[in-house]
Amino acid sequence: MTVYNVVKFKVKPGEETAFLDAHRGGKAKWPGLERGLIIKTGEQTFCLIGTWSSQEALVAARPAMIKTLDSFRSLLEDQGPGRGLTDAVSGAVVLDL
Repeated sequence: MTVYNVVKFKVKPGEETAFLDAHRGGKAKWPGLERGLIIKTGEQTFCLIGTWSSQEALVAARPAMIKTLDSFRSLLEDQGPGRGLTDAVSGAVVLDL
């Protein structure tokens, strides 16, 4: 069953290139990740969308994802009301359009 995760980021002004570079060149090649995309959703906002073969694969990759996050954490702004630096969700596909 395919599982997706979506992580929202707000990048500090002028740090967009460094944020994207933190994911390039295999730095975000997490075990079990089938495909990863980063989309720009606003002036300083981005979403990472990951495709995984299973929830177990996603859970197993969390330490590696946190290690990547730690490498660029200083580039991010707090997203407000309890969301912190990242706003992440994940789940299984329930309808494929």
